[in-house]
Amino acid sequence: MASILTNASAMSALQTLRNISSNLETTQNRISSGLRVGTATDNAAYWSIATTMRSDNGALSAVSEAMGLGAAKVDTAYAGLESSIDVMQEIKNKLVTAQESSADKSKIQEEITQLQDQLKAIADASSFSGENWLKASVSATNGANVATAETVTKQVVGSFTRDSSGNVKVQSIDVDLDTSNVLFDTSGNKMGILDQDALQADVAKVNGSYYTAVDSTVVTDAFSENADGIWTDGTDFYIKADENKWVEVTSATDKTVTATEQTTIANVFAAGTSVSEFDISDMDALKGALGDATMTDADAIDRMISHIDGQLEAATSAAADMGSVSMRLDLQEEFVSKLSDSIERGVGRLVDADMNEESTRLSALQTQQQLAIQALSIANSDSQNILSLFR
Repeated sequence: MASILTNASAMSALQTLRNISSNLETTQNRISSGLRVGTATDNAAYWSIATTMRSDNGALSAVSEAMGLGAAKVDTAYAGLESSIDVMQEIKNKLVTAQESSADKSKIQEEITQLQDQLKAIADASSFSGENWLKASVSATNGANVATAETVTKQVVGSFTRDSSGNVKVQSIDVDLDTSNVLFDTSGNKMGILDQDALQADVAKVNGSYYTAVDSTVVTDAFSENADGIWTDGTDFYIKADENKWVEVTSATDKTVTATEQTTIANVFAAGTSVSEFDISDMDALKGALGDATMTDADAIDRMISHIDGQLEAATSAAADMGSVSMRLDLQEEFVSKLSDSIERGVGRLVDADMNEESTRLSALQTQQQLAIQALSIANSDSQNILSLFR
């Protein structure tokens, strides 16, 4: 039926043109933005996942930056320990030189003093972003006025995770600072590697604690060792400690140190004998501090060499541990970088437009649009043809 009021062909052609124009607009948006899913209306599920993962990836980027800061602190501490080890080795060498009977100990002490000042300068300079991991308070004094070691835990941001329930968590890498790796104890108890004094000559170590030892002649032929490793004459009880020293215990079956010996535990260190403080220019004062004024100069220096060697081993172990932490941070930083790239690729697979596909679709839609316009033009001309019927 021919009608001038209703042109069904034109209406159909117009609807087709509208659909083509809508598809063309969508394709053009994808080409201009590069995204197949740019808004929630495109694909709500993919858009939600992509938005969340982009947020998490931003957090990982912040983690990477924070790890860089933490790694710098670790590297600074490691550099300080490494330099300190070299200086301590040099101090040890100077003490070996001082063992020569004709050596001028005052002149050698002048060199040692310069090296000690260098150790202090290294510790002071080993600071990054206001934090110094080589100078920290790693001890406290208890009610019995005895200094006890404490641990200060430093945290370096290590990763950002989200579990299947959507709960997020920032994981950290802990670095413990204690008497085993801090050079100077800022609490004043002198329990750092460089400010810890040497043990007195009359000190013995029992069950991990230090006590004043009794004279080695206290255990006579009347004493014998029982099955518990305790020497007794039936009246007194002793256990043999390090360096042929003896410490009195409570009974023939109990290795608990007597109360008298326990009270001396806070006074077993020789004042003024730390790596950063000792002085060999006054040997009498040094021997007195070590608890045996009758020892020879050579014996006193030997004890200082032994003490410095022990602290040198502690510093070496601390540097090794710090190096391990640095290696772990490097590995974690590399992992975070790879994880970030992986997330970015995953998001891209969900929402990025395939430009090859979209360019092909654009060409097809442009052609369809031209044909739809032509079809609409033909449909609109149908009503004009009705006029020929009235001529």
